[in-house]
Amino acid sequence: MRQRVAPAIAPSDVPWDRDSPAPGLAMSSAASTKASRPSAAAAFLDGLLASFRSIFALVLIGTYVGIGALAHDFGFSLAWMMLSTVLIWAGPAQVIMISALGAGAALFEVGLAVFLSAVRFLPMVVALVPLLRGPGTRLRDLLLPAHFTAASMWVESFRLLPSLPRESRIPFCNGLAIGFMLSGHIGTVIGFYLAASLPLILTAALLFLTPMSFLVSTARNATTLANRLALALGLGLSPLLGYFEIGLDLMWTGLIAGSAAYAVHRLRGALR
Repeated sequence: MRQRVAPAIAPSDVPWDRDSPAPGLAMSSAASTKASRPSAAAAFLDGLLASFRSIFALVLIGTYVGIGALAHDFGFSLAWMMLSTVLIWAGPAQVIMISALGAGAALFEVGLAVFLSAVRFLPMVVALVPLLRGPGTRLRDLLLPAHFTAASMWVESFRLLPSLPRESRIPFCNGLAIGFMLSGHIGTVIGFYLAASLPLILTAALLFLTPMSFLVSTARNATTLANRLALALGLGLSPLLGYFEIGLDLMWTGLIAGSAAYAVHRLRGALR
């Protein structure tokens, strides 16, 4: 007579166990999920490769060709220019700094002008941090993405990060930003050594690439009524403030257009 062998895991009739996997299967599933998650190095490399596939890589190369030529014309070295890109990482701020220092402005005035031009990145960082932060995220983990925040990285982060697991977003974002910075360095080297052969109008046109690409990308990524309304109001209000020579016109454009769009959004939600 054959003897029955008891199963290793006894079946359970407890209601909450009927739909849950067996302990061995749960452990195996958790281990496979953990193994399938990309490492920080792999996420960083994915971000680096994503930057080279982005249209912003070409935009940054073109923009920094103009900035590199401008730095050459004012007598700054290539090493100085590339270091300023790492430390500042904002094309308009670098143009302000190069032009002001080349004109002989005081260091305090130059620093203040660069600081004020960088204030525009504060709302970008505030909007980006919740997309990066996870349960175990430390403050020091966010310092590098906050420093790297620029128009190109910000737009592409909002397009690419939501599909990634939370723990991969910070290294991916760092790789994305460093890839964009490498594109800027490539453009700087090209512009610096071609400065003598670049017409002035071409240099100015190349510097105009970044704001235009940011505008087009923002319009493409505007999916809600509030976003589209803020963009439309800003495009209509900015020329008026410039025409009447209102100081801090960019700040007032964002404040008025953004507040009006938010008010319409709240009113629309209350009426539903």
